[in-house]
Amino acid sequence: MTDKTPSVPTTEDAEFIARIRAGMLNDDSVMALADLFRLFGDSTRVRLLWALNEGDMCVQSLSDILGVSVSAVSHQLKLLKDANLVRGRRDGKNVIYSLCDEHVRYLMSTALIHLRERQQ
Repeated sequence: MTDKTPSVPTTEDAEFIARIRAGMLNDDSVMALADLFRLFGDSTRVRLLWALNEGDMCVQSLSDILGVSVSAVSHQLKLLKDANLVRGRRDGKNVIYSLCDEHVRYLMSTALIHLRERQQ
């Protein structure tokens, strides 16, 4: 049977706690990170990011690939653009969307690797 009595903090524990607290993220960083991960909580946005991982596309192509309305794609792209996950460039009447940078690809691929490892 294990002892349920709380241990008395030692000087080493206090130093450890102080060191960890000193390295903690500030509130603004915590909120920004939480907001970023919240964006990955929507399956349509994840599918959009995954499609854009394959190449740059216009809204109509993304709509056709995902099987959702142009309006829904546009709405989700705006959220992703506001979060600097995707960017758009004008090509005549169309806007061509792409992932903002390699960090987005890295986030997606790392998360997928993590999920696949946990399934084994």
